[in-house]
Amino acid sequence: MRKSYTLSRICLLIFVIVILVTSCKGQSNTNEENNTPKQQSIKEVGSQIGEYVVETFEDSKGNLWFGTLSKGVATYDGETLTYLTKEDGLPSNRVGSMVEDRHGNLWFGTGAGLSKYDGKTFTNFTTKDGLCDDSISNLLIDKKGDFWIGTWGGVCKFNGHTFTSFTIPTPTIQTTINEDTKNWITQIYEDTKGNIWISRDGYGVCKYDGSTFTHVTKMDGLASNNVQDIQEDKQGAMWFSSRVAEKDHPNPNKRQGSGGLVKYDGEHFISFPDIEGLSRNDVYQIYRDSKDILWISTISNGMYTYNGERFTNYPVVDPVTKKPKAVVSFLEDRNGTIWIGCAGGLFRLDAGATTNITTKGPWK
Repeated sequence: MRKSYTLSRICLLIFVIVILVTSCKGQSNTNEENNTPKQQSIKEVGSQIGEYVVETFEDSKGNLWFGTLSKGVATYDGETLTYLTKEDGLPSNRVGSMVEDRHGNLWFGTGAGLSKYDGKTFTNFTTKDGLCDDSISNLLIDKKGDFWIGTWGGVCKFNGHTFTSFTIPTPTIQTTINEDTKNWITQIYEDTKGNIWISRDGYGVCKYDGSTFTHVTKMDGLASNNVQDIQEDKQGAMWFSSRVAEKDHPNPNKRQGSGGLVKYDGEHFISFPDIEGLSRNDVYQIYRDSKDILWISTISNGMYTYNGERFTNYPVVDPVTKKPKAVVSFLEDRNGTIWIGCAGGLFRLDAGATTNITTKGPWK
């Protein structure tokens, strides 16, 4: 039986959309489970792609993929929107991460295991096959072809046949650890030098150069030890986003603290206290587009871009209620279009404004 969540953990699940992606752990399919997907076109008018669009991805053929919290994964091939769900062979309808291998197979990280999709059938892997935890948070295939899997139970590597646990040393910290999230791997990132950066909730960031580990924590200059994302800019500086760890606190009066966005140039940590939403706040994904512009997501301040000189804010609001949407994911497709996954649906950036894209579009 999986352990139950504490009240503070439940509150965190409600507040943090990214955590919701992988927190609920359902029953998994067995390995080598092959099912033919139905891929029925969506007919309803104007419904959201998903209540939470937590991942946006483009494959090598130009198909767009959207991971959702409860509706499986949606894909748009330029003409038709279709869904793949548990009924088609996915181990869970919570799809929070995707990656494509050199053979064109798609891999989905779900709330109940790892799933390989060859375009026709699924092959699923769980802890019964050696996976370190069935609740997957992120996937990475590095430049060497090594397959890294981040989960709620640590990191493992996969060679196509065997899973191997990858142990991360624990740094010395001075902040309180949330016992429910202490093994949650929030990001695995490879920089241009081939270093692997791994963030673990409550323990900051660890850089692995292939032989040694280097830890970066709040004592060094991070805004918070609860790092959510990692990104390298065109100058080689590393950017770290983080959430306010104190929001885990069971006492509502003590849910304030540091968090936000930090840049590390190799010598100095630079924060942005004058930018509303990027300091003492929850900041999640940092995305770098083809023009080397950084896109930064927030829970209540929309999204920001950074062109190397200044930040620009883009509000993302519900088209009906006009309330701000929590931004969760970004994608720049091969045509240069920016897609935005949010709590509340899918959006696209059109001429500096955001357009809500529903199951009926507008896709063009």
